Amino acid sequence: QVQLVESGGGLVQSGGSLRLSCTASGIIFRNYNMGWFRQAPGKERQFVARILSSGYKNYADSVKGRFTISRDDAKKTVYLQMNNLKPDDTAVYYCRAQYGNAWSNNWGQGTQVTVSS
Repeated sequence: QVQLVESGGGLVQSGGSLRLSCTASGIIFRNYNMGWFRQAPGKERQFVARILSSGYKNYADSVKGRFTISRDDAKKTVYLQMNNLKPDDTAVYYCRAQYGNAWSNNWGQGTQVTVSS
């Protein structure tokens, strides 16, 4: 069963940057696609970015050009580099594992990102 631990969130001013990390255990990490999701107060959890086991990446339109997802299979860790942050990026950020087309039902505790204007 996959276990995920996110870190790296914090309070940052608009235009600033943060780098999130998510370390996985309980899976053969290199065989999994990994994704980032976020949930703002009062809103549904939404997709942010995904990186396939092959290295292919895709992003939500709202973060394209500002966020970069990457992975280190040796460390079983996926990263989310967030640049030019905006107040609308304020949310709890979660990572998630995907095997083939099936997303895991397991979530980590999330990491809070707050962007002040």
